[in-house]
Amino acid sequence: MALSTQEIVNKLWNLCNVLRDDGITYHQYLNELTFILFLKMAEETDYNDKLPEGYRWEDLKQKEGVELATFYRQLLLKLGTESTGNIQKIYNNAQTSIQEPANLRKIIKHIDELDWFEAKDEGLGEMYEGLLEKNASEKKSGAGQYFTPRPLINVMVRLMEPKVGERLNDPACGTYGFMIAAHHYILKHNDIYTLGDAENNHLQTEQYSGCELVGDTHRLAMMNAFLHGMGGNIALGDSLSSYGESIKNMDLVLANPPFGTKKGGDRPTRTDLVYPTSNKQLNFLQGIYRSLHTRGGARAAVVLPDNVLFEDGDGQNVRKDLMEKCNLHTILRLPTGIFYAAGVKTNVLFFERGTTDKANTKDVWFYDMRTNMPNFGKRTPFTESYFADFEKAYTAKDRNKIKDERFSCITRETIAKKNDSLDLGLIADDSITKAEDIGEPIDIAKEALTELTSITKELNAIIKALH
Repeated sequence: MALSTQEIVNKLWNLCNVLRDDGITYHQYLNELTFILFLKMAEETDYNDKLPEGYRWEDLKQKEGVELATFYRQLLLKLGTESTGNIQKIYNNAQTSIQEPANLRKIIKHIDELDWFEAKDEGLGEMYEGLLEKNASEKKSGAGQYFTPRPLINVMVRLMEPKVGERLNDPACGTYGFMIAAHHYILKHNDIYTLGDAENNHLQTEQYSGCELVGDTHRLAMMNAFLHGMGGNIALGDSLSSYGESIKNMDLVLANPPFGTKKGGDRPTRTDLVYPTSNKQLNFLQGIYRSLHTRGGARAAVVLPDNVLFEDGDGQNVRKDLMEKCNLHTILRLPTGIFYAAGVKTNVLFFERGTTDKANTKDVWFYDMRTNMPNFGKRTPFTESYFADFEKAYTAKDRNKIKDERFSCITRETIAKKNDSLDLGLIADDSITKAEDIGEPIDIAKEALTELTSITKELNAIIKALH
C-alpha cells in the first residue's frame, strides 16, 4: 500500500520511541536518521555510485548484532573522512548515539520496508522537511530556534519574487528553509527545460548559498538541499566572523537570524560593520544590507525581534544607517505565538539597497498583523491564509488607495523625531478598554451608587425573609 509523505513522516518519527531506552534526544535521533536515510535515499535516487563500494545501503542492511554496530561506526567514519563533496559534509564528524544493535537493526528494517514510491513522487525533500518540522515543534528538542514557520517563509519568498540568474543568500540558514522555498518558487515560475547550460549551471552552483554555525544543523541543511536536488552551497561557519565579509554582491537575502546576544557579550570578529555590537540581530542586519549590491534591485526580507526596532545607542545608529543606505519600504508586525520559541515578538523588514548610500528611505509602510489576532498554537494553526490582506496591501500599485486599518504610512521625518524608533504602526487593541469609552467620573459614581442601593435593598429583603 502506498503511503503519503505525511504517513511516512509519522512512521519515521515514531521510530524515535525505539531509541528512548538508549537515552537519545529528538535532535540526536534526527541526525541518526539522516545518516541512515541518506544511504537509503542514495539507493532510491541513483546516487549510489557516489558512495564507496562496500559502504552502501545493501551492505548495511545485511549485517546483524555486534557486527552491525561495528560496521555502522566504520561506515560513518569512512563517509566522513574518505568521501568528498556533499557526502563528506553530511557525514562530517558523524557519531552514533545508538548503543543497542537491536535498535539500530529495527530502524534499518523499518526504513527498508517503507514504500518509497509515493514519497519519491511527492518529493523526498517534502518528507525530510516534515521531519524537520516535527523536530522543531517538539518543545524538548530545542530546535524551534532553527525553524521558521513555513507559511511565513512562503509569503516572504512570494513577495520577494526570486528570479533565475540571481544570487540568493541566507547568512543564518538553519536547515535551509528559505533557499529551498525560493528554489520551489523559481521552478514553479520558470520553464527550467528552456534554460541554457550557463543558466542551468548557475541554478545548481551559484543561485543559492547559506551559512550555518551549528554542525548538526549544517548537516540537516546539507541533507535537505540534497533531497531537493540543489547544490549544497552551505558554509559551516559564522557570518559574524571574517567569513561574513566574503558574502557580497547578493541580489536577494532572506533570513531569520538567531535571537539573543553574542556569548559573553562579545562583539563580532568581522571588521566591516560600522556599528559592531553585542546584539547579534543588529550585527546580522548590518551584514545583510552590506551584502546587497548597489546596482539597483538588490533586496532583502529579514525576520527580526522588536528590540531591533526600538533599542537606543547602537540600535538607533544601525536603523539610521539602514534607512540611509536602503529604502526600508515595509515593516510587517508579526503575530506572537507563531514561532516554536514562546512569546517572541517579531517583525519582517523589507528593504531595497539604494544605488547610493544617502537618504534612500522616504517613508515606511507598517502592517499590523499582531493586534487583535487569534492566539496561534496547537488549537489555532498559523496558515498562509492569514497573510491575504497583507499581501494585497504590499503588492498594491498604489498603496495609498488601500483601505485597511492595519496598514499605515509614516514619513522618515516623523520617524527621525521619534529618535529613529521603528516601534510604530500598531493599531488600537480591542481588549484594552479605552478611557474615553468609560464616561465622565460623575456619571460613573452615580451609576455605582444606584447599583449599590439596589443591592442593599435586595440584601435587606433576604435578611427579612430569613427572620
